[in-house]
Amino acid sequence: MRRFAALYAALDASTSTEAKVAAMAAYLAEAPAPDAAWAVYFLAGGRPRQTVPTALLRTEAQAAAGVPEWLFEASYQAVGDLAETIAHLLPPPARASDLGLAHWVEQRLLPLRGADPVHQAAQLRAWWDELAPAERFVLVKLIGGGFRVGVSKLLVQRALARHAGLPAALVAQRMMGFGDGRARPDAAQLQALLAPADAPGRRDIGQPYPFYLAHPLEPGDDSADALAARLGDAGQWLAEWKFDGIRAQLVRRGTGGDAGVWLWSRGEELMAGRFPEVEAAAAALPAGTVLDGELLVWPAGAARPAAFQTLQTRINRKTLSKRLLAQTPVVFVAYDLLEQHGQDLRAQPQHLRRAQLEALLDGRDGAGTLRLSPLVSPLVSPRVSPPPPGLPDAAALDGVADLAGWPAWAAQRARSRELGVEGLMLKHREAPYGSGRTKAAGLAAGGWWKWKVAPYTVDGVLIYAQAGHGRRAGLYTDYTFAVWNRAPQDAAEAQAVVDAIARREPAQPGALQLVPFAKAYSGLSDAEFAAVDRVIRAHTLEKFGPVRSVRPTLVLELGFEGLQRSARHKSGIAVRFPRMLRLRPDKPLHEADSLPQLLSLLDTPGESAS
Repeated sequence: MRRFAALYAALDASTSTEAKVAAMAAYLAEAPAPDAAWAVYFLAGGRPRQTVPTALLRTEAQAAAGVPEWLFEASYQAVGDLAETIAHLLPPPARASDLGLAHWVEQRLLPLRGADPVHQAAQLRAWWDELAPAERFVLVKLIGGGFRVGVSKLLVQRALARHAGLPAALVAQRMMGFGDGRARPDAAQLQALLAPADAPGRRDIGQPYPFYLAHPLEPGDDSADALAARLGDAGQWLAEWKFDGIRAQLVRRGTGGDAGVWLWSRGEELMAGRFPEVEAAAAALPAGTVLDGELLVWPAGAARPAAFQTLQTRINRKTLSKRLLAQTPVVFVAYDLLEQHGQDLRAQPQHLRRAQLEALLDGRDGAGTLRLSPLVSPLVSPRVSPPPPGLPDAAALDGVADLAGWPAWAAQRARSRELGVEGLMLKHREAPYGSGRTKAAGLAAGGWWKWKVAPYTVDGVLIYAQAGHGRRAGLYTDYTFAVWNRAPQDAAEAQAVVDAIARREPAQPGALQLVPFAKAYSGLSDAEFAAVDRVIRAHTLEKFGPVRSVRPTLVLELGFEGLQRSARHKSGIAVRFPRMLRLRPDKPLHEADSLPQLLSLLDTPGESAS
């Protein structure tokens, strides 16, 4: 544990990419293989499940430190991180431990999950008494299931490649699925990861390739002139609809007893048995086929895929009833061919991979469980109803009008919400299939770009706040927002509600009130967070542990990707990916948005509740 804690401290203390890679490579050269296997697992994003409840951690740490509850809570609020608070409040250890990381995880932490609370408490006290503060910090992070460190998987791959003298691309492919929480990393897995490129034996036939990620086109970069300046001639690009589903790779390999189908998520999770209709359809593909695409709920005959929330009903189900399968039929929409007949096609240009994909899935562009993602035509027709994305493109329609260049793509992108998609994916015709979010070699810009439609927006009122963590510790940066249950008649009616809140009077049924609907913690600059923090401290009404109830004074504009009805939320709706766009000092409280305005977005495509 001491060696791994020192590595964590080195990684956390440096902002230099080279220093981080060098530190990891040095660790790999020194650590025993079982310890190194677990270290790679954690550094690459793998996390064990929480082994001890957070409440027990806090209670035992407070008792071991001999401090009152208020002082422990104040320390936590000042530090902003529970593991760091515990590490520094505990008294010095009475002894030292030389146990390695693998022993700590396998022999101590994992067996602790589900144990009797009395036993858990005794073990925590004993372990804390043999670890230095830096080691306690890492231990608590691992126990709580919240271990994170400031290195990307790409840097971990570079460190492994440097240590083993291997190409980074080969290490990246071998690492796919290494962080799967259902399999424990061990010395044998690490040895296979670091084996020479020409080592005998074959890799797991179900292993996918690293996913290629697109660069986002930010607002302001999506005008015709900006697109032309950044991406060049529109004729050098292919466009597809950007679906809102689960990105996945479908792997069909093997013969005889080894034949099988593997479905991997972008998070490198093997989704075995979760989408049996897709696995059954993929069994008909030729062996040695790997497809990249999107999992969507798309009922037969429907003009558009169902919302992502419908797909969520399938994601974590352990038992799939016939009724559920019938109500939420999942399809795999393929948009890239990475391997065919066992040959890696990723280095081929986009347009050649696309042609081979079309030949493989000929006739599957509008129906079936395996579908071809149609290319979006740069042709639109204002006189003909637009076809759904699952049907042949609009170029086949009568009365088509040609809009040349980037304006044509913009016109198609404007149809996104009515078709149930998020925008366009732009892919350079000559782009190879890369790894991660990297720029394609030989191209002036990245090979893939996602050109999403502008988010929905709503003006909400800040009503609760909680302190952030890490570098935001000590600042209130996590906010809860509300909208009016109906539009106020005027400023006076809204002010009466604010005054009643300040007097701690409960809202009366049927009366005007503010209804919580979303939480957000990102989108503002450091200076804006500091300004909001000052307002929160000056207008705090009550404290509920780490949460402050705030007198309504601030209106902020929020952006979000979608919304749905939800019986679990007081507002009756749930918004997807909310984030703060800007402060609205120009907007008085009574002009903040209302719940009926939000509900109207459920049925009518649009970009603002205002």
